[in-house]
Amino acid sequence: MTGEADVAAAVSGFYEALNVLFSGDAGPMKNAWSHAGDCTYMGPDGLYLLGWEKLEPMWDHVGSLKLGGRVNPKQLNTVVGTDMALITCVESGENEVDSEAEEVSIRSSTVFRKEGDAWKVIAHQTDLLSFLAE
Repeated sequence: MTGEADVAAAVSGFYEALNVLFSGDAGPMKNAWSHAGDCTYMGPDGLYLLGWEKLEPMWDHVGSLKLGGRVNPKQLNTVVGTDMALITCVESGENEVDSEAEEVSIRSSTVFRKEGDAWKVIAHQTDLLSFLAE
């Protein structure tokens, strides 16, 4: 695969991992991320976390919420460098809160870094979702 094809596969894997996370399984999401100390997360819940040691338990917690639904990237733009890649998009879909569907439509940016032969997420930032940030 080319660098662009490898990044496209990593992006696809990240969003599949996100949707699996909504069913309660944090494993694929934890695998999509770098386990380095310089990772950053600024998500729809309003959290700002730095370092894998803080991100890992957060993913376990999000999995335990079993938010259901599905989110996919729309208006995807990808920039690929030698060992870093950036995607920007609108994450669109829905989650479930108190058995009610909640629409998701938030801007998102995600940075990937090449670690060995794999592209791993090192930063993810989104708009806030009111039903998560309360």
